[in-house]
Amino acid sequence: MLKANEYFEGKVRSIGFANSLAGEASVGVMETGEYTFSTAKAEEMTVISGALKVLLPGETEWQWFEAGTAFNVPEHSEFHLQVAEPSAYLCRYL
Repeated sequence: MLKANEYFEGKVRSIGFANSLAGEASVGVMETGEYTFSTAKAEEMTVISGALKVLLPGETEWQWFEAGTAFNVPEHSEFHLQVAEPSAYLCRYL
């Protein structure tokens, strides 16, 4: 079953799904902007297209993640993103 999600006044949109390879996941697109996300479950975020500048929980330095790279976010935490151009991602819930 597909589930459409919309955040930040439509600037971030995703479609949630589950399958045997990815498990519970969502794939989405972010417009240019700055965003803060909270997690309930641990997440693995893979950048599909574009790039994300990320401030992970407990870190003081921002990191760049480009297409084909991934980062993990612990459960019950918050992370910050800066998006310089529209970018796509795959989020797997761990």
